[in-house]
Amino acid sequence: MGANMARRLAELDYEVVSIYDHHHPIAKAVAEELGSTATASLAEVTAAADVIFTVVTDDAAMKEVFSGDCSLLQGAEGKTFINCATVSPESHKAAADAAAKVGASTLAASMASSITQARQGTLYLMIGGEESVFNKHEALLKDMSVSLRYVGPVENAARIKALVNMVMNINTAGLAEGLGLGNALGLDLDMLRDIFSQTGANSRVLETDGEDMVIRDHECYFSASHAAKDSGIANAIAKQAGIETPLSQATEAQYRKLIEIGVGDLDKSAVAELTFPGRNGKDF
Repeated sequence: MGANMARRLAELDYEVVSIYDHHHPIAKAVAEELGSTATASLAEVTAAADVIFTVVTDDAAMKEVFSGDCSLLQGAEGKTFINCATVSPESHKAAADAAAKVGASTLAASMASSITQARQGTLYLMIGGEESVFNKHEALLKDMSVSLRYVGPVENAARIKALVNMVMNINTAGLAEGLGLGNALGLDLDMLRDIFSQTGANSRVLETDGEDMVIRDHECYFSASHAAKDSGIANAIAKQAGIETPLSQATEAQYRKLIEIGVGDLDKSAVAELTFPGRNGKDF
């Protein structure tokens, strides 16, 4: 996601001055492609740029980049961080608070889209943070998105994104069960998918994942491991709110199974490997 966001910005003549990744060869390759610099430390990113985008994997990674002697916060006064990761609301708030202490601004830019949309600049973005900071960077964010929504405090972006992915993951797991049962009954799955699309069984994931589930094409656009993580974030938020989420908990358990059998790096559509008869989750 980060690499394709950088490509999009460079294409629009924004100066992408610095790229950082734990896996330096990846950062180096993207930097060479864009005529940028692959930095050796987080502090070098902040020193080089006025606006710093972060796309990290989880809460631990978010904490890492915003704490310690060589974090992004070194020399960050006057800079703006736009944090795009799907992590907990608490993690987004902690990053924003830490940035504020050194005189930096923060936005949470939660993305309800995938790799292709990042490259094309057609992301759906939910932006949380101080409205004045949003207004200052609205034009930049519009250049990355097809639709943009300011949602209030920084935590709200994370909460809403968790709910978006919670429902998406439930829909994906439900579709896998419906198609798997249809397969067990000997139904024509092309016919079944078409009927789903014309009825109350329709969903966005039917369009994006339905055929992939049938033909077992699980090239990764949104991984099963990320689906498990994001459903877990939503379930934790629900627990704090005193709300029962049995469907989301069952969905998280399905994606955890994919991680346990060693295929968490496959696309979320791979949940069908747990529901179709004759499949064991791995051999395809």
